[in-house]
Formats: sequence, structure tokens, C-alpha cells
Amino acid sequence: MSNDTSSRPCAPAPDALPPGDMDLVESVRVPGDGGKLTLLRRGEEFSLRVHGTELMNSRVHESEDALSELAAAKLAGISSPVVLIGGLGMGFTLAAALKRFDAGAKVVVAELVSQVVAWNRGPLGPLAGHPLNDPRVVVREMDVARILQSEEDAYHAILLDVDNGPEGLVHGSNDWLYTEDGLWAAFTALHPGGVLAVWSAGPDRAFLMRLRKTGFEAEEVRIRVQAPDCGSRDTLWIARRPA
Repeated sequence: MSNDTSSRPCAPAPDALPPGDMDLVESVRVPGDGGKLTLLRRGEEFSLRVHGTELMNSRVHESEDALSELAAAKLAGISSPVVLIGGLGMGFTLAAALKRFDAGAKVVVAELVSQVVAWNRGPLGPLAGHPLNDPRVVVREMDVARILQSEEDAYHAILLDVDNGPEGLVHGSNDWLYTEDGLWAAFTALHPGGVLAVWSAGPDRAFLMRLRKTGFEAEEVRIRVQAPDCGSRDTLWIARRPA
């Protein structure tokens, strides 16, 4: 994993591929002002899109895996952690978390769109090894913001893989998560010493500054996706609430 932001020319990223040669599995309306979320399939490959823009492709999940791995590394030595994941996606973040946390862990997944949960129990399940079947997992079909606003000192780690990061595409209310108020809610929902890990499709210097202003000890990490020597980079922020 590198903080280097350079990138070499190579084949187009998966989100540049046209959806025309993919088969429609299902489209659903995101609650509130979120528009239409579409699940597409081409052979064993799946794509989640909104407004014609790809949010996730099953061929590329290095940064989703890294989100869980980096958060877990910060909690080394803590047994039976309680973890909150905002956003289920295709289950890769959840699956990576289950691999890194012990048998006594409890992992709460907040997913606003109930059909995304159904897709993960159906056609998307095999992609990440059916993580929803793990007995450590509790699914709450609700906005993760409601959980953050209602709980204090509840979690050892909070992983936000919601929308497209601070520059959201799916649901306008997601923007609140990345404001000072949203970050303060996450800060207070963590145990002292707890970790907030945030996924984004791109860097955002102002967001890093907001994390630090809230009181987090925060760093920005760039994760290369696709081939090891070329491709795009996603951005992760790993932030710790001081003990």
C-alpha cells in the first residue's frame, strides 16, 4: 500500500466500461432522494450503478479489503471488538473484517437499501463468500447516520463505505456523514482509542482537515486498484479517537 499518487497509463478502469453489454438483474429506488440503484451482470462479473455511474465492480475490491485490514491493524490486541460497517455494497468490506477480527467479535452492518441486503443473500453472496451467514454479523436495515446519532462509546471500529465518499452520488443525506457534525457523531460513537476508517473514490484534503479538527489522529492512504503496476487509486482515511 502506497501513499504515492502517481499512476501509469493502462487499460481503462472497470468504471469506464459501458454497461450496454451487461444484463440487468434489478433496479431499485433508493429511499428518499437517492435515485435509482441498478445491479448489472456479465458472466461472473457484477456492477452496481447509480445515475449511469459505477459505484462498484466485483472485479475490483482491493480498497474495500484494505479498509477493513487497516482498521483491524490499528486494533491489534483487542479481543471481541464491536465493529460498525456503514454500507454493505457487495460484501467485500464485511468479508475482510470477518477474516481479521476474532471469533468473539460483533459486526453490525447498517444498509439503507433493503434490496442490497437481499442481493447479498442472493446473486452477490458467492462473491465474498456469503459473509452475511456468519453468526457474528448483525444487519440493521437503516441509515448509518441514525446509529451514529444515537450511540456513544459503543464501537471499537467504524468503517464507512458509504456512497462515493465525501463527494456522494447516491443519497444526498449521505453528505452529513462527512461534515463536522457527522464526524463528531462518529467520534462520540467510538470507544476511546477506537478507529474510524472511511473509503472514498478520490482524495479530499478538506476532509482530512475536518477529521483532525474533530479531534481524530488521521492519515490519508491511497490504494492502487487493478493491475499492480497501473490503474486508478482509491482513498482511505484511517483515524483514531485518542485514548
